[in-house]
Amino acid sequence: MRAGAGALALLMATGCSATSTDQDGDGPGAKAAITITPMDGARELPPELPITVGAAGGALKSVTVRAGGQPVTGIYSADHTQWRSERPMAPGVSYSVTAVAAAPGGGTVQRSSAFTTKRGTTTFGIETLLPSKQDTGLTVGVGMPIMLTFDKKITDRVSVERNLFVQASQPVEGAWHWYDDRNVVFRPKAYWPPYTKVRFTARLSGVRGAEGMYGKQDYVRDFTIGRSQISLADTQTHYMKIRRDGKVIQNFPISAGMGGVWRHYTTSGVHLAMSREDVTVMTSPDAGPGDAGYYQTTVYDTVRISNSGEYVHGAPWSVGDQGNSNVSHGCINVSPSNAKWFLKNTLIGDPVIVRGTPRKLEPTNGWGHWQESWGDWLKWSRLRGDVAQPLL
Repeated sequence: MRAGAGALALLMATGCSATSTDQDGDGPGAKAAITITPMDGARELPPELPITVGAAGGALKSVTVRAGGQPVTGIYSADHTQWRSERPMAPGVSYSVTAVAAAPGGGTVQRSSAFTTKRGTTTFGIETLLPSKQDTGLTVGVGMPIMLTFDKKITDRVSVERNLFVQASQPVEGAWHWYDDRNVVFRPKAYWPPYTKVRFTARLSGVRGAEGMYGKQDYVRDFTIGRSQISLADTQTHYMKIRRDGKVIQNFPISAGMGGVWRHYTTSGVHLAMSREDVTVMTSPDAGPGDAGYYQTTVYDTVRISNSGEYVHGAPWSVGDQGNSNVSHGCINVSPSNAKWFLKNTLIGDPVIVRGTPRKLEPTNGWGHWQESWGDWLKWSRLRGDVAQPLL
């Protein structure tokens, strides 16, 4: 599947108006005419346009297109009267087109055309693509988004988003969401169905990202959604209930943020497991060594759930408070044995939902993307969502 339906209509609507035509045939009944866009001899063409070939009074028998000597693939209409390149043209490339059409009377028409595109001044690529094998492994939780960071600012978001495709082995409705000019995120409307296979493809080679800037390569990432595991940490009951595929498998006593000052409340909302760490050194976020309130603590068996320093981790010093009191600086404290279990049994992208505190998780705090309603999510999608195409 792909994110961004309607790309064909958009591309056809923006095609160059200059054309090349021919009506000469090799048979007595030839009356077909071929139209090629862009026109023969054109130079300095905008690379983001497609190549189109049409036949009037007949049907296309063949269309051969080469870019710098390499073949260019395309799609025929059902009646073979239209052909369109699968991708826009690339910058700084010479193209050649040869098309043959058959007329109803048995004759044929052939037409050739050649043209060049203008060079781009710079290129862009993907700097960070998550999930990644290195950081997360490629089996992830049901809440896992697809997160892209580009190495340059993107001003033509429509062009880029149109070329970001998501395919899945089960039907999934989802959409891209631009946080700024460099960061775009895909998430489903609801959590991924468990055990779904997903393929993300960024067909960015030659795609316009800004004036004079074009994508330098394509990207593909395959990953699998694991079992559904959703943890609900209630800071009022002081327990974290863990459901796997709908069944409660653990109910840990916890101690959450003590409050008093805003930064010492655990944030409420839908967090995602972002990393798993055997050892984490925690320091006070707003005080240095020698300052009042400074601390440095080494903790073990940690699962990070935000960028503001929140983890689920082992805390032997608060075991007596777990299940009855909130005494932490904002993390979710569990016993050392429960922390080991949680670290071992958590996938990156597993939802960890916290409730019961006045401080809400911001959508930009770590992977807080599920904090936005679907309607709000779509406001920052240029193509307003789509159903992911089947993964065959």
